Amino acid sequence: MFLLSNFKRNGMVCAAVLLLCAPVFAQSWKPEKPVDIIIGTTPGGPQDRQGRLIQRIFQERKLFEQTSSVSNRPGGGGAVALAYMANHKGDAHYIQIVAQPLISNHVAGRSKQHFTDFSPIAIFAVEYVTLVVRADSPIKDAREFIAAMRKDPTAYSVAIGTVVGNATHSSYAHAMKAAGVDVRRLRSVAFNSGSEGMTAAMGGHVDAAAGSVSTVLPHVRSGKLRVLAIGAPKRWEGELASVPTWKELGIDSAQDLWRGLAGPPGFTAAQTAFWDATIARTVKDPEWIKDVERNLAANVYKNSADTVKHWQAEYADVKALFIEMGLAK
Repeated sequence: MFLLSNFKRNGMVCAAVLLLCAPVFAQSWKPEKPVDIIIGTTPGGPQDRQGRLIQRIFQERKLFEQTSSVSNRPGGGGAVALAYMANHKGDAHYIQIVAQPLISNHVAGRSKQHFTDFSPIAIFAVEYVTLVVRADSPIKDAREFIAAMRKDPTAYSVAIGTVVGNATHSSYAHAMKAAGVDVRRLRSVAFNSGSEGMTAAMGGHVDAAAGSVSTVLPHVRSGKLRVLAIGAPKRWEGELASVPTWKELGIDSAQDLWRGLAGPPGFTAAQTAFWDATIARTVKDPEWIKDVERNLAANVYKNSADTVKHWQAEYADVKALFIEMGLAK
């Protein structure tokens, strides 16, 4: 009798546990078809490079059973790719490499899509924007550059990629604003990619270029470009150890150039949980860490919850700067 009643009680407990656990199992998600990693720029740039590295880690480490591929959909500073992704509501088989244009496109009126129209996944790396000139440029250093720009904001043309108001442009403009330069009069020239902007600077088609560390490094290493300043919070190490920060030059400016991932609108909690776990593993991969270090970036990881908090704060900052620049719509 004791054994039977004990069995009944244990059976009821087991049944209750199964009922409690059932929703957890039912809510789990993993890709059921190939994953498309969308890049909003042309091949060859930092976003493209990082997207292809992520795809390779997915495949080689077998982070999920399905295959994955990379598709480039350039245009509008990422707006074309975001519009494409928005058409796949609730489908977590589509993820996009995103950067500040996710924020700035809406502020500038280039896109009706607000960052809240997409599902946050992660921020996975931070770079900083440099100001560079060709190696034989008559511009001696950043102090000379600033002095000329204070007198005449149109003194020098500066290449940016990929659109007016993007992260490189914003970082450069933020430094100029902090230096007392009239940012409404800046001669900023947009190219289809950061790489094209570097080519224009090397060819003398523009006086200088603003670009991420990973974009400028190959040309610095080849001796074709010279770095005047970097928008980092402190002096960088390694190959850029001799480059002053804007703050060292008395200019209160340090802006992150982050990259991350977003998905179409309408992710479920299970879909978000899958990508949180997958990207957390990706950024710990030795190949990823090696790539970040090689390109002098910071291996900063924020999960989906922290990413949306970052976006909220940055939206307010970008809007304030764009109002000053006359770019806000």
